[in-house]
Amino acid sequence: MPNDKVFIFDTTLRDGEQVPGCKLNTKEKTELALELEDLGVDIIEAGFPVSSPGDFESVTAISKIIKNATVCALSRVVQNDIEVAAKALKYARRPRIHTGIGTSDYHIKSKFNSTQSEILERAIQGVKWARNFTDNVEFYAEDAGRTDNEYLARVIEAVIKAGATTVNIPDTTGYCLPHQYGEKIAYLINNVPNIDKAIISCHCHNDLGLATANSIEGVVNGARQIECTVNGLGERAGNTSLEEVVMVIKQHKHLGLYTGINAKKLNPISRLVSDIMRMPVQPNKAIVGSNAFSHSSGIHQDGFLKDKLTYEIIDPVDVGADESKIVLTARSGRSALAFRFRKLGYEFTRNDIDVLYKEFLKLADIHKEIKEENLVELAKEYQSKEISVA
Repeated sequence: MPNDKVFIFDTTLRDGEQVPGCKLNTKEKTELALELEDLGVDIIEAGFPVSSPGDFESVTAISKIIKNATVCALSRVVQNDIEVAAKALKYARRPRIHTGIGTSDYHIKSKFNSTQSEILERAIQGVKWARNFTDNVEFYAEDAGRTDNEYLARVIEAVIKAGATTVNIPDTTGYCLPHQYGEKIAYLINNVPNIDKAIISCHCHNDLGLATANSIEGVVNGARQIECTVNGLGERAGNTSLEEVVMVIKQHKHLGLYTGINAKKLNPISRLVSDIMRMPVQPNKAIVGSNAFSHSSGIHQDGFLKDKLTYEIIDPVDVGADESKIVLTARSGRSALAFRFRKLGYEFTRNDIDVLYKEFLKLADIHKEIKEENLVELAKEYQSKEISVA
């Protein structure tokens, strides 16, 4: 397999669904799963089957309809969890069991009241159980971001030996700085003898707003799978945003990496996820926010109208968004006003615009944004000489 492809593991239906108020039923999950497959997602984490009968049903239903993507089910390193996950994946063409356990001292001592050696044995046993059902097993070392690197390397070596084909290095609490997370991935590549037998995966949370940066630093240092969600949905402050990592990789070609995602479908699926999960997208969200391609500052508008590349590094068409917007506010300049008038069919001279601009500013100080109807009214008043040139 080419070592420059970054596999996109989407967990919108599992980790993304853990957002309060975003619970999905089986019909909604299957609809989104089909759209994720159409988007080009490599692995769809369909749910946590043992957690509820509804989730078991959803994973089973998704397994039946997905043809190309791998369908993944989450479990703990508990035999019953793994057996239930395997049953839910019975009909999947490409099943994957995702099992794991916490490896940081916070988890080992506080959560499990255990020891490093006991956790290591549980991890190995969990992978062996999963391998009884599929040869596609992913192991997650929960809270790897705060796990001692030497111990983490021992765990990863052991689970690969036990049969794990993907090893997930989660920054579960979103604590790592990008260079720290990148160094952790590099440490594993350089210190786990059998690391070449597995794909390293990044699963980063956004508690400090660093999930995208950490995931990119992870793949720069050798990871080849990113676990993410549409719109960055997920526990607490969310997960790595699918649309962000895909476009970072696409824009920065010097990284020598690529994904199989159809970028033109990013905005449509963002809107669909937002609607189905009843979770609005913040307007200034990168790539898919309603303001992602809007310009309201006069300086920005003037530069953009002369050359789009002055202020836009992505063509909105390339990510399935509406065309760029010149938004008129009190901060807008004459070039933006003239542009918006032309869009409405009015060809005014520079002198005309100078006069109209004074009236525009009066309106703009009253309204937050000047709409088309305001411009039409302004143009008609000027053409009827109701606005004085003096």
